[in-house]
Amino acid sequence: MAGEREGDREEETAILLLKLPIASEEQQEHAERTGTLWTAIAHIITAVIGAGVLSLAWSIAQLGWIAGPVAMVLFAAVTLIQSNLLADCYRSPDPEHGPTRNHHYMDAVGVFLGERSRWICGFIQQLSLFGAGFAYTITAATSMRAIQKSDCYHREGHNAPCSYGDTFYMVIFGVIQVVFSQIPGFHEMAWLSVFASIMSFTYSSIGFGLGLAKVIENGTIKGGIGGIAMPSTSQKVWRISQALGDIAYAYPYSVILFDIQDTLKSPPPENQTMKKASTVSIFITTFFYLCCGCFGYAAYGDETPGNLLTGFGFYEPFWLIDFANACIALHLVGGFQVYSQPVFSCADRWAARKFPNSAFVNQFYRVQLPFTQPYRLNLFRLCFRTAYVAATTGLALFLPYFNQVLGVLGAAFFWPIAIYFPVEMYFVQKKIRPWTRKWLLLQMFSVACLLVSIYAFIGSCQGLISERLS
Repeated sequence: MAGEREGDREEETAILLLKLPIASEEQQEHAERTGTLWTAIAHIITAVIGAGVLSLAWSIAQLGWIAGPVAMVLFAAVTLIQSNLLADCYRSPDPEHGPTRNHHYMDAVGVFLGERSRWICGFIQQLSLFGAGFAYTITAATSMRAIQKSDCYHREGHNAPCSYGDTFYMVIFGVIQVVFSQIPGFHEMAWLSVFASIMSFTYSSIGFGLGLAKVIENGTIKGGIGGIAMPSTSQKVWRISQALGDIAYAYPYSVILFDIQDTLKSPPPENQTMKKASTVSIFITTFFYLCCGCFGYAAYGDETPGNLLTGFGFYEPFWLIDFANACIALHLVGGFQVYSQPVFSCADRWAARKFPNSAFVNQFYRVQLPFTQPYRLNLFRLCFRTAYVAATTGLALFLPYFNQVLGVLGAAFFWPIAIYFPVEMYFVQKKIRPWTRKWLLLQMFSVACLLVSIYAFIGSCQGLISERLS
């Protein structure tokens, strides 16, 4: 009898794998919504203040003291406009009382613009989200490597050949993401977004503080109205285009706006809460962006590094540099998940529809580890999400170029995702007739953003190719 009781106790502390009923797609889509203004702000800040903030000092250095800050404010205004347009499209036909919720970006495009547009948008959206994960892997690895370099410089001097590769750190980040990618969805990751937001505020504040301290130490503000001078006009044109691409990457969060809005409880209407969250978040991020970008350029002028906290304009205090880079890496753990969860959700829904009778796709298992809450394991989710993380890590290993990658991604996806589809959906939602005043203004807005995106994309691709061949 004693042996049996001991066996029972051992079984209780072991991993329990029990079949659970299949959760229907409708049950998953209509999970209890408990999100508030503050959780929405946390999600947005986690998504927006990420890899992009670290390149903004370099971007201002290319554009100069007038065009740089103006470009950032304009991109902030554009992001606020398009986020408000999208917020009104969460419900159809009426944003406040309509019977239909559009849980994801693709759902809204399909409802307002038709199935063909839905598939085109879906393809672009998934590429954009994958690109964000790819960029975050590069950035996180760069920050982890910077900690090692900072310690080396502190021990051996600032002129020491402290050179380290990114491969090991990219793999480590990928392994961490495999674990976190098993979080079921946005509804269960508010805590991660809050933590990541705290980390983003921390390292942004450190970057701002170090830049301010350096300006005070120099006793002068470096830089010029025209930015960094280049040997030829064509090179200057390409650099400006890359800078615009980097700024474009730093702001929009259109691809995940519906996923965030879908977590909000109502009343008040979700679109009202989302607009408030967008306004507060964009104001906060723009303030931090201007502080980091402007003081970084003021501190280093023509020598402004591509990545403010890993390019080693700052060497001391080394412990603060280490702490800032650790905050970056920790923030990007959450940022990666914020941009990956829509992909995971889309894959889960597609597989459930395609293979409704497959236990591999639809069966959930209860996993009970000692001292933890029970977890619902799904084999398809485990395999797909692991493969997705492996793909982003593999591409980052192949193209580990921070500024050029951000420029290409920002320019390529800015117009279609952040401008074109929101404007077109808004026309349908509000029944705006062609050639009316509002229609003309929004079309001019869309065309202007398209021209900027094309220019930034061409220049960023040229920079990426040159870096790859060099």
